[in-house]
Amino acid sequence: MNEVRPELDELLFPSLENVLVESVEATDMVVRIEALSTARQATCPGCGYLSGRIHGSYLRFPHDLPTAGKSVVVALRVRRFVCAEGSCSRKTFTEQVPGLARRFGRRTERLRSTLISIGLALAGRAGARMTDVFGALVSRNTLLRLIASLPEPPVAEPRVVGVDEYAQRKGHVYGTVLVNVETRRPIDLLPGREADTLAAWLAERPGIEIVCRDRAPFFAGGATRGAPQAIHIADRWHLWHNLGEAAEKCVYRHRGCLHLTPAPPDDPPKEAEPTASSPWPTGHRFAERTRAKHATIHALLAAGHSKRSVARQLGMTLNTILRFSRAATPEELFTGQRQSRATKLDAYKPHLDLRWQEGCTNAWKLWEESREQGYPDGYGNVRDYVSRTLRGKPQPVGPQPPSARAVTRWLLTHPDALVESYRIQLKAVLANCPELDVLAKHVRTFAHMVTDLQGDQLPEWIESARAATGLPSLK
Repeated sequence: MNEVRPELDELLFPSLENVLVESVEATDMVVRIEALSTARQATCPGCGYLSGRIHGSYLRFPHDLPTAGKSVVVALRVRRFVCAEGSCSRKTFTEQVPGLARRFGRRTERLRSTLISIGLALAGRAGARMTDVFGALVSRNTLLRLIASLPEPPVAEPRVVGVDEYAQRKGHVYGTVLVNVETRRPIDLLPGREADTLAAWLAERPGIEIVCRDRAPFFAGGATRGAPQAIHIADRWHLWHNLGEAAEKCVYRHRGCLHLTPAPPDDPPKEAEPTASSPWPTGHRFAERTRAKHATIHALLAAGHSKRSVARQLGMTLNTILRFSRAATPEELFTGQRQSRATKLDAYKPHLDLRWQEGCTNAWKLWEESREQGYPDGYGNVRDYVSRTLRGKPQPVGPQPPSARAVTRWLLTHPDALVESYRIQLKAVLANCPELDVLAKHVRTFAHMVTDLQGDQLPEWIESARAATGLPSLK
């Protein structure tokens, strides 16, 4: 047995000193290792003095790494020493075995480090499932607590800092995240996105040379006050995002070019028969009801019924029957109605009619376009005009034209990554509109600049973009 113990010590605890393995007992589910500390003295944690006077001993049972599918428990006998220093507040203290278990620890150091590695790699739930695989099942909260107990890694003084916002609660609570652009690791999280908070954080780090941010005014003011020596730049994502917004505005201004002109028909269209002008359109419920009443009353009068008899049969007053009988046509009854009054929407009805013929049937979208042109009223008037007037008008037959957002997405996508059908539609749109063709060339040139890091070509690109006609949003 004396020959086996040194081999067990080297096999089970090769990197530890002053640990003696007395026995190993294996059952169906658990492997129990009996071990004890052989150190002659221990250091008091209160005063730091060495003591060799033993007061007593007890057993600790820290869990170790499982082996062969069985959990391993170390029955570690530790001693309690008496502190010989009279001024120390501690009378007795327990010895610690460095590298095996820490104070109040229920796991050995190697099991603890293994669980921390799993938690760092897989986080809570997935890490807990992985620990069940090799027989050291712990909860997700335990893994998160182990990760939280790790000391903060040393952070070098950043030279290039990225500043952006993040949402703690989207639409309500936002904060500021700071990233070391060179190492691509987050540095700090600020509770808000105010300029004063950012300026105070930057002022504590005078070694910052470059601040990478977006165009938010609070980030601009905070970075200017907190790091006046730094150069302000925008990252590639914000540059491309800003170009995408400008390109979408340009495409929207030329949305009429998205409708390809159909070929003229062989037979000329027949002229429509002239219709009597009526202040109420055909299909309006008031107009149809008035026409039906007029026809019924005149039919009963022509059949020989008296006006009082017609009033009793139809449940109307005599004055109403007299007014309908005097009108030769229903249109004579429409005079003085609300539909003949001028409204604020009259100046925008040609635009609404044109957009309806172009295929835009969304009343909310039509109202937003009218608002951009200066329409002062709300959505209800546009909705009523669409439902009462435009719904009855025929729309052009043919495929639905692409939206401005879809065309912008095609322009911002690499040509090799576009689907064949989208590539064909984009080619047709660019052939139909010279301004959009110029926009596409500018977008692709900018993409090559950003991808290949050709910043020296930016001034030339800016001059060509300013010289482009018909693209004010790009300027």
